[in-house]
Amino acid sequence: MGVRRYKPTTNGRRNASVSDFSEITTAIPEKSLLIPLKKTGGRNNEGKITARHRGGGSKRKYRVIDFKRNKLNIVAKVASIEYDPNRSANIALLHYADGEKRYILAPAGLAVGQYIVSSEKVEPKIGNCMPLKNIPLGMDVHNIELKVGEGGKIVKSAGSVARTLAKEGNYAQVVLPSGELRKIFHECKATIGQVGNAEHSSLKIGKAGRKRWMGRRPHVRGVAMNPVAHPLGGGEGRSHGGRHPCSPTGLLAKGGKTRRRKALSNKYIIRKRKRTK
Repeated sequence: MGVRRYKPTTNGRRNASVSDFSEITTAIPEKSLLIPLKKTGGRNNEGKITARHRGGGSKRKYRVIDFKRNKLNIVAKVASIEYDPNRSANIALLHYADGEKRYILAPAGLAVGQYIVSSEKVEPKIGNCMPLKNIPLGMDVHNIELKVGEGGKIVKSAGSVARTLAKEGNYAQVVLPSGELRKIFHECKATIGQVGNAEHSSLKIGKAGRKRWMGRRPHVRGVAMNPVAHPLGGGEGRSHGGRHPCSPTGLLAKGGKTRRRKALSNKYIIRKRKRTK
């Protein structure tokens, strides 16, 4: 899809841009694949805010996406390409030969009327899904499983793509969008092609109101607050906080490691995404 830019009629319009939605074929989603989506306002089950700056936003319903692609050897026809408010990528509605309907992530180049299938071994064309062991080397893939049957866990956002480099024993070596080279069990499934809507990353919000439509509330700097509200607050005149950036509760905001279960995960990484000098 292309990017539509506005004329600078106002300050908010001056730098704003939106998708032209040229690939979208219908604005009415499949009703049987919609479920309610409740807003939390960033609060947990005790009513306490655990994620700041959340609240408001347009009402939306969740589209049930088939990340597992476990309907095997049944041909599906692409009925429509649709917008999904819950993710950056577009989605495609599939009509299977047995009458079932499912949503999948819409790969770049997938068009209405095409036929795709998920199987143990099929033609490696855009939209088809099969295990990594049967995907030719050098092929672009997305929606990759990390455990057999769990469904796609990585490479699912707009424009993202991974590539199969080699096969060694029971593992395939895949280059991820971050540059990380990782071993993935060869029975894990992946979908052929790149995720569509690659222009999503070049869109500019343009004004604060669009963020509010997305459910994002204003983010106030800690140094602009009073000492009672934030560890960085207060001081005579403008200050730089006097300490490392942190949350209102004093938790350090930069440099902390966030990955868990490293013992299970690190052994499959051949090359890290951050190269050490």
